[in-house]
Amino acid sequence: MDNALYPVLFLDYLKHSLPIFNQTVARVPALLGITLSLTYLNYRGLHIVGFSAVMFAAFSLLPFLIMGILSIPKIRPSRWLLVDFKKVNWRGYFNSMLWNLNYWDKASTLAGEVEDPSKTFPKALLGGLVLVMSSYLIPLLAATGALGSSPSEWTDGYFAEVGMLIGGFWLKLWIQAAAAVSNLGLFEAEMSSDSFQLLGMSKIGMLPSVFAVRSTYGTPTVSILFSATGVIFLSWMSFQEIMEFLNFLYAVGMLLEVAAFITLRVKRPDLHRPYRVPLQTFWVAMICVPPSLLLILVMCLASWRTSMVSGVVILAGFVLYPALVHAKRRNWMLFDAEPPPSSSNGWQQQFSESKEVELVEEEKSLMQDNSKPDQQDLDLTWQS
Repeated sequence: MDNALYPVLFLDYLKHSLPIFNQTVARVPALLGITLSLTYLNYRGLHIVGFSAVMFAAFSLLPFLIMGILSIPKIRPSRWLLVDFKKVNWRGYFNSMLWNLNYWDKASTLAGEVEDPSKTFPKALLGGLVLVMSSYLIPLLAATGALGSSPSEWTDGYFAEVGMLIGGFWLKLWIQAAAAVSNLGLFEAEMSSDSFQLLGMSKIGMLPSVFAVRSTYGTPTVSILFSATGVIFLSWMSFQEIMEFLNFLYAVGMLLEVAAFITLRVKRPDLHRPYRVPLQTFWVAMICVPPSLLLILVMCLASWRTSMVSGVVILAGFVLYPALVHAKRRNWMLFDAEPPPSSSNGWQQQFSESKEVELVEEEKSLMQDNSKPDQQDLDLTWQS
């Protein structure tokens, strides 16, 4: 659902310069073309996705940095405090904030493809946090401080107009291109995490083994196609509609993650962890309280339509899971789960016992074959 946002947002930026993308006759083929071409790029391998994401990020952030520098002479700090709270769309505000700052947990689905994730991930997340906060604050402070635009003018893709007013037509085109490319990079990263999450679920037996099939490039082929199909079916919705549905379901999932995190800290404190948050359980729980309250707030602000549709999706999950379990028991579909690490001791014990029985049987056969064995042969047999 999240990945369906990016082709839509991509065209929302382009339509400011190319109004034809407002029309269905051009918009639908464009959405299909973007989705299929980016899906193929994802299929070709994670190294391509990672390299292209870095290049997309550099190209996307540079014009906003230039805009921030050019706006410095025009900035009036007093404009940052001009807010009419009566006209704020709080539902849209919290949904936009949550969507812009969420999904840090999705990086974990790629941990198995990263060397030394226990050291690499904390550094990457810290650097990503600084970069994300800067990339939001610098353009917003520059735009709101240098211009006296009405809040009603701030719609999807308005930063292109801000670039026009601050730097000129060349900066507007660059921002449009940068915003469009940024959405391509987000699409690639999201599809990678989605497809590898399906692969991981297949590895532990939660999904049929077909989701773990990899291409010659090491990417999960069926999982990528499954993700792309969902994107195409959701692309007919508007950006705001998809975002609200997405945030509601994401909030439910995150509350479950927080609950599982604290529960494992309490019940399984000695469980092996590739990375452990360096705080006691009480303080970890306290840190989880503010984001949990924010997630609950976003769910409470959702429209009745979002609540109803999300409720149906959640209920479908309650039906789908036991259905998959039943199919697994009946062997209707092939499930090929890898054995958990904890079963290795039991396997070793079973192997030792079977080997001992095999040696005893071999000893008996040797004694029966030799009708008059000498004492030396018997001693060697017993020693073996």
